[in-house]
Amino acid sequence: MYNPKSNNADEFISHEEILASLKYADENKNNEELIDTILKKAKEKKGLSHREALILLDCTIENKNKEIFQLAEQIKKDFYGNRIVLFAPLYLSNYCVNGCVYCPYHRENTNIRRKKLSQDEIRKEVTALQDLGHKRLAIEAGEDPLNNPIEYILESIKTIYNTKHKNGSIRRVNVNIAATTIENYKKLKEAGIGTYILFQETYHKENYENLHPKGPKHNYAYHTEAMDRAMEAGIDDVGLGVLYGLSLYRYELVGILMHSEHLEAKFGVGPHTISVPRIKKADDINPDVFDNGIDDETFLKIIAVLRIAVPYTGMIISTRENKSVRERALHLGITQISGGSKTSVGGYWEEEKPENNSSQFDVSDTRSLDEVTNWLLKMGYIPSFCTACYRSGRVGADFMEVCKKEEIHNFCGPNAILTLKEYLEDYASTDTKKIGNEIIEKELNLIKNKKLKDKLIENLNHIKEGSRDYKI
Repeated sequence: MYNPKSNNADEFISHEEILASLKYADENKNNEELIDTILKKAKEKKGLSHREALILLDCTIENKNKEIFQLAEQIKKDFYGNRIVLFAPLYLSNYCVNGCVYCPYHRENTNIRRKKLSQDEIRKEVTALQDLGHKRLAIEAGEDPLNNPIEYILESIKTIYNTKHKNGSIRRVNVNIAATTIENYKKLKEAGIGTYILFQETYHKENYENLHPKGPKHNYAYHTEAMDRAMEAGIDDVGLGVLYGLSLYRYELVGILMHSEHLEAKFGVGPHTISVPRIKKADDINPDVFDNGIDDETFLKIIAVLRIAVPYTGMIISTRENKSVRERALHLGITQISGGSKTSVGGYWEEEKPENNSSQFDVSDTRSLDEVTNWLLKMGYIPSFCTACYRSGRVGADFMEVCKKEEIHNFCGPNAILTLKEYLEDYASTDTKKIGNEIIEKELNLIKNKKLKDKLIENLNHIKEGSRDYKI
């Protein structure tokens, strides 16, 4: 039944193929000859199949695992260098008609405060986010046709793009809303969104239906086939993700890689990003009841194997994870992180009282954006607020073509430096500004192309003098 080119979710995410892959990997997880063959292929940096990736995940040979982690780190450096993209989630509404048992927004939760932002409140939220230094947002909203119709989402996107405060502007709005129709995806495309994000939660169909007992999200096929409709509607970049801890992690790794293979087979381009959230404690939710939690070491190996399997795909980790886990994950493959995040509706411009909690989950990394930026700089990373590729048309297949050639650094490196300079001039603390300018000087000295270096220095001087939004 497995057919990566099929339009049918049960065929491109074949339960039988996943079970066969699990059995095959279990039988070969310590087959050194096979593991060496897979690692040799992986070093070509063209990716791995779902079965090959699972064998690496299941491997228990210590020296081979060390090689897996080293290879993941090298691939990360080769494709993405030392840049880390920063973003923040913006929760528009927590009204929801679904019954997802792992989410406090489920319709039967009477404890949580229900709230939907007005357009004026969205302006306040966006202004607060701009004053932190953010340029890129991921908007979130529960599924509720009455309170959160597509018209509300579209109006909110327009408000976000049109809100300007001092030197601030949001230059890219990614969208994480429920599966919808081709017609609505076309509307999102016309509104100028960046990536359309939709987490599968779990690829195990039976578990999926049990975890979503009520509401439109119960429809496994409609949800799983959403990315096909989005790409058919012209959305160039889509983001996948599962919620680790809901189901068995080996099954999920195979499922998300099969989904990636499906998009590549059908549309010629895989997902723009893969997110790796783990279930966390939240109002009305106890993650322990799912009994599928994974420890940090297993979680980090999942990240490493994903990086090897899809070397050209961006990977996202949120403030669900603490500082320590995020630091290790950055080395192994993560390319985007959130900073200074709030998971409540209206949480950026008003202090939320505990009795009025509207958060989707508890944040583990509570540091401010400046603290996160400072931390990244001290580790030698370039915090990037860049959105140049998306506004220059380097999206979808075009982006992947450049990325697969390991040439994306020719664009991302200089643009990361320019957006970092904007942040340092407008929002950074004294210590962050000092360290950041030292990093920029160091990076400039590494650029061998004189024409590019001269242009970059010219633009950096313009930014220092007060101009904004330069890109290569």
